[in-house]
Amino acid sequence: MVKDASFTDGGEQPLRLLAQDPDDLKVLSSLLQDAVFPIKEMSWQPSKRRFALLVNRFRWEDRERAKSQGRKFERTRTMLLVEGVMKIASSGIDRSEKEIILSMLSLEFTAGEDGAGRLTMTLAGDGAIALDVETLDVSLQDVTRPYNAPSRKSPEHPE
Repeated sequence: MVKDASFTDGGEQPLRLLAQDPDDLKVLSSLLQDAVFPIKEMSWQPSKRRFALLVNRFRWEDRERAKSQGRKFERTRTMLLVEGVMKIASSGIDRSEKEIILSMLSLEFTAGEDGAGRLTMTLAGDGAIALDVETLDVSLQDVTRPYNAPSRKSPEHPE
């Protein structure tokens, strides 16, 4: 019998995950909730049909362990790559303000025809980035060691 992975399975290892269906994307979305990034860390390469985003991700997979051990909460730099991007649009953000810090709330996929669809990154403050994609092909990879969260706090959300 195959058992689903849990947050604790990640331990201290850097994450490297791939989402190719909406259920996979829910995992990435939960890991990227409250990730922060300056707008200048977004890159779209139209000739390669690739969108890249470098974020400072809160380490949700370590939150309970840090809390129980009295350790500081951590973040890590994480690369989010979306392949097969045909078009990109944004709303509620001024892309000319290169120093603005954005905060991710969620990732959602709305399927279209033949596997194509729209990947929407919902941001705090009513902002959004929409990517029209040929198929859902999203990867997440931690690219630095964890570091102490500057806020020293865990993000909190009412349930």
